[in-house]
Amino acid sequence: MFQKIVVGLDGSEAAENALRMACDLAQKYGSDVHLVHTPQPQTVAFALGAVAGYHAATTMPSAEEVQTSGEKILSAGRAVAESCNHVIAETNLEAGEPADNIINCANACGADLIVTGRRGLGSLGALVQGSTTQRVNHKAECACLSAV
Repeated sequence: MFQKIVVGLDGSEAAENALRMACDLAQKYGSDVHLVHTPQPQTVAFALGAVAGYHAATTMPSAEEVQTSGEKILSAGRAVAESCNHVIAETNLEAGEPADNIINCANACGADLIVTGRRGLGSLGALVQGSTTQRVNHKAECACLSAV
């Protein structure tokens, strides 16, 4: 039924649940799982602000810090997949708009399904503009599943 599944990750608990659900489906259907993460400087700044001595309110993270953060999220995603006895087929880490990157990955690999968390680490602006998951559900050319 599903040959290729794309999972959008942002480091949230909902995204991890989405990955676990995707791995469960992949086991059942013999699917490849592709991970997509689009690092957002604001989210990285917030995370770094939790570290003593880093002033997120006055300093945005460097491009290197954003890249490192993105790699850590994808690495954590691979670890979650391994704990579910599944190996990730491909990871994608690109700057830009998260929903567009998820959809572009799905189109490029010919995905049958996109799985995202219902609510991730999106900003307050998402309440006005709509969330990444809402945009993916609206624009995707394949089936979409939102995990809690």
